Formats: sequence, C-alpha cells, structure tokens
Amino acid sequence: MNPNDCSGRTLAFLGDAVWSLAVREYLVEEGRNKGDRLQKLSVSYVSAKAQASFYRSLHEEGFFSEEEEAVFRRGRNGNAGSVPHSTDVVTYRISTGFEAVLGALYLEKNEKRIREIWQKVRSLKGE
Repeated sequence: MNPNDCSGRTLAFLGDAVWSLAVREYLVEEGRNKGDRLQKLSVSYVSAKAQASFYRSLHEEGFFSEEEEAVFRRGRNGNAGSVPHSTDVVTYRISTGFEAVLGALYLEKNEKRIREIWQKVRSLKGE
C-alpha cells in the first residue's frame, strides 16, 4: 500500500499502533513487568502531549526530511473529529501529524527510520 493513497488520518491511525508497539516492546525488554507501572510509563511516550513534545524537539533539530514534514502536515491538518478532553486541539493535531509520519514509514516498510526516530526520542528522554 502506498502512503500517498491514504489520508493523513489513516496514516495517523496506523502510526498510533506502530508507536504503541515500539513503546510496549521497549518496556517489556527493559524488564518492566507490573501492569500499572507499564501503563504509566507508556503514557510518557504515547500521550498526545508526549508525542507533540517529541515532534517539536525533533523538528527544531531539523531531524525530519522534507517528505516526512509533508506527511506530518497531512496528518496534522486532517479532520480531527473529536479531540480528547485531556489535551488541546493544537497539541492533538501535532501528535496526529507525528503519528502520520510513523504510519507512512511503516507502509513504506522503512523500519530503519522508525527505529531512528525511536532512538532519538529515547535520547531526548535521557535513556
């Protein structure tokens, strides 16, 4: 499937799953095994606020390619429908754009770049 054939929202839907799986694999590999603790730790990576923060930091560093930035804009500008009460519209849209980038990379089978983003995010968190 070609990412250009998908809407930004569809890419974000897929990217959300890609990111959640990366986070969960990491936490399990690190030996974190208590359910309530796993959930709290995962939120520090998968919440809209966390994802928007990651995107902003990476964007400021010029980390994303022009193509990735274009996908981000498609995801960010897509019709968001309802926004969770736990975040504001701007933060939610930025996180949706971030997820769209991950979804596009997944469809392109570019696991290497997904891992690069993951490693960079971990370094931003000091891990």
